[in-house]
Amino acid sequence: MSVAMPPLDAGVLARRDEIVAALRAIVPGEGVIATSREMRPYESDGLTAYRQLPLVVVLPSTTEQVSRVLRYCHQAGVKVVPRGAGTSLSGGALPVGDGVLLGMGKFNRIRAIDYENRLAVVEPGVTNLAITRAVEKSGFYYAPDPSSQIACTIGGNIAENAGGVHCLKYGLTTNNVLGCEMVLPDGDVIRLGGGHLDAGGYDLLGVVTGSEGLLGVVTEVTVRILPKPETARALLIGFDTAEAAGDCVAKIIGAGIIPGGMEMMDRMTTAAVEDFVHAGYPLDVEAILIVELDGPSAEVDHLIERVSEIARGCGARNLRASTSEAERLLFWAGRKAAFSAVGRISPDYYCMDGTIPRAKLATVLHRTRELSEHYGLRCGNVFHAGDGNLHPLILYDANDPDQLARAEAFGADILRLCVEVGGVLTGEHGVGVEKRDLMPSMFSELDLEQQRRLKRAFDGKELLNPGKVFPLLSSCAEQGRMHVSGGQTAFPDIPRF
Repeated sequence: MSVAMPPLDAGVLARRDEIVAALRAIVPGEGVIATSREMRPYESDGLTAYRQLPLVVVLPSTTEQVSRVLRYCHQAGVKVVPRGAGTSLSGGALPVGDGVLLGMGKFNRIRAIDYENRLAVVEPGVTNLAITRAVEKSGFYYAPDPSSQIACTIGGNIAENAGGVHCLKYGLTTNNVLGCEMVLPDGDVIRLGGGHLDAGGYDLLGVVTGSEGLLGVVTEVTVRILPKPETARALLIGFDTAEAAGDCVAKIIGAGIIPGGMEMMDRMTTAAVEDFVHAGYPLDVEAILIVELDGPSAEVDHLIERVSEIARGCGARNLRASTSEAERLLFWAGRKAAFSAVGRISPDYYCMDGTIPRAKLATVLHRTRELSEHYGLRCGNVFHAGDGNLHPLILYDANDPDQLARAEAFGADILRLCVEVGGVLTGEHGVGVEKRDLMPSMFSELDLEQQRRLKRAFDGKELLNPGKVFPLLSSCAEQGRMHVSGGQTAFPDIPRF
């Protein structure tokens, strides 16, 4: 199997030298990369199963350069794929062979910090964690904290509406971005929102956040920073069954308690993490929960007791509350390292992303185990349990084409299951190319056409990040390989590796 992409433009390919020269006139020096060897690091993002060299890579360093590059490409009919740090797990930054890869890595400055108004102005290439590092000495932090926060950039977070372990209480990226500067596909520069809580008119900032690079290229971001809570403590809870852990999650939320974070891992993932991080996780349980409570000290102590009581009522076998900041951070260090830890026990893994109603957690876990047996592949489970965001990790060996095909089919069935129980195809990783051809399982053709119309309102020529999010043909099947008469594929295929 391979992923279908839009047809290559022979005219653009024939004009490659002309395009490269034009881009070098806009971004001089080392700002344009045009050899195959030097472009190799850009051939994929975090979804490494699909790879494709771009036509050329350009690395602007100013908004003016971004504007000029997009204006030139718009006039010349050249496709553009924006890219941040390349940590996307859905193929959102996968290049196209007849398009420019627009790397935003040089936009890495924090321009201003305003503690009085609790905001920071940063460039899109600033890493997520760098924002917190810049303000933590003054008692502030940036709340969204995806597991890749040490590497992922704020521009990519906006593209995918990234979350993290603390999004349950403090919201996703969309709840923590106040404004942005964005270059439209024709080169025009606009500003959405600003340093204030809300803006009048249409919520275009909300439209842009989570738009996966289809509408414009963000060149500046104003984010909300929050004062650190007075106290934060974490509970580490072990259960004999994953269903009991899921029941505990539902009862904590049902009791009106909103933890700062609430994460769940199954036995296989817990064992891999403990061997890697030595966080003190119990190894004789089927699932663990990490529940963090934050706020005034007296409130946190009270909530620790309430959550402990709920957990015991759900049959918790192990229950341990952090007694120091170092211990709390160690609990979280294990969870943050889950993906890396699983990478130590399998040649490859496929990280899925779907969201379900919390009440369906036990059902989905049970059926995922059945799918694991059906496909003959192990699957570790990591959840943002409080908001139902699942990250099943399907273990396989990419050197075996059959295993890779089974992993893809397994992942597609998990996503269909999420939709079947009332959930959605993605919680924070985006659609990209990974889930693109599953979109009809969730949206009608009328729904998709309205989304396409919004895309075209920003990008009438449909040159920005083509082949992502929307099925390539309106009649596309759920597995997405479109064929024309005679069995020939309608689009060129990006090979898997």
